Amino acid sequence: QVQLVESGGGLVQPGGSLRLSCAASGSGHTFSIYSMAWFRQAPGKEREFVSAITTSGTATSYAASVRGRFTISRDNAKNTVYLQMNSLKPEDTAVYYCAAKNINGLFIAASQHDDWGQGTQVTVSS
Repeated sequence: QVQLVESGGGLVQPGGSLRLSCAASGSGHTFSIYSMAWFRQAPGKEREFVSAITTSGTATSYAASVRGRFTISRDNAKNTVYLQMNSLKPEDTAVYYCAAKNINGLFIAASQHDDWGQGTQVTVSS
C-alpha cells in the first residue's frame, strides 16, 4: 500500500500546458516497485484511462485521445510520477487521478489498481 498525492492542476486556456505531479509515500517499499497510471473523470462520465508507465519508466501507454499531446514520466529517486499536458482542449477538463499497482506492467483498467490519490482538478476554458 502506498499513499498518493496529486498536484499541479488548475485553470488553463485551450492550447495551454499543465504539468501534474503525483508524489508517493508510506508504502514501506521503494517507489520503483509500482507501475503507475493516470486516469481522469469528468462530471457525469466514467473514469477513463489516460496514461500508464512501467516501474522503470522504459515503457509507456497512452489513450488515443491524448497521444501526442500528453507525456507520462517518472523519477524514482523523487518517488514521483508526472503528466505533462500540452495543447490542452476543453474536453480534457476533468479530475485527474494517479493510481498505483505493485506489479510491473502497463495497466489501463481502473479496476487493476490498488491505490489512488485524491485527484486534482484540471479545467480547460477560455
